[in-house]
Amino acid sequence: MPSTILARSPSALPVAVPGKSSQNLPMHQASYSRVAVSPPQPGSSPNSSAVPSLTSGSYAGSSAGDYDSSNGPASGVDLVELMNDRLGSAVNPLPLDRSLARQAQTSGALNAKQQELLELQALAQRRLKGARANFADGMKAAKEVKRDLDWTQKRVS
Repeated sequence: MPSTILARSPSALPVAVPGKSSQNLPMHQASYSRVAVSPPQPGSSPNSSAVPSLTSGSYAGSSAGDYDSSNGPASGVDLVELMNDRLGSAVNPLPLDRSLARQAQTSGALNAKQQELLELQALAQRRLKGARANFADGMKAAKEVKRDLDWTQKRVS
C-alpha cells in the first residue's frame, strides 16, 4: 500500500513510496553523521605488500572490526535511505520532466517526418519507374517511326 511523503521543498509534489508506512518516518531528519574508517597500514594486514589485495579483510569487508553499525550516532538509521531522501528533496524534477517531455515530442515529430520521407521516397520511386516505362515506350515508338521513314524514303527514291 503506497503512502505519500511530503518533501521539504515548497515546490515539490507528494511522492508515492511503495512498501513504506508514514508511521515509521521521523518528523525531522537527524543531521549527517560521519563514519570514519582509516585505510589499513602497510604491514598490519595478512598481505604485507605495499598495495593491499582486494580480497584482504580490510577491503573485502570480512574483518569484523572495520565498521560496527551498532556504535555511533547513525545507529538505527539507514544511511542509503537517508541520502536518497535528502537527494530526492534537493533535486527539482520539474525541469527534468519538461526536458523529457520535450525530448519525447521532438522524437515523435522526428519519427513522423522520417515516415513522411519514406512515403515520399516510395512515391518518387513509383513515379520514376512510370517515367522510365513511358520513356522506353517513347524510344520504341521513335525507333519504329524512324524505321518507317527510312523504308518510305527508300521507296520514294
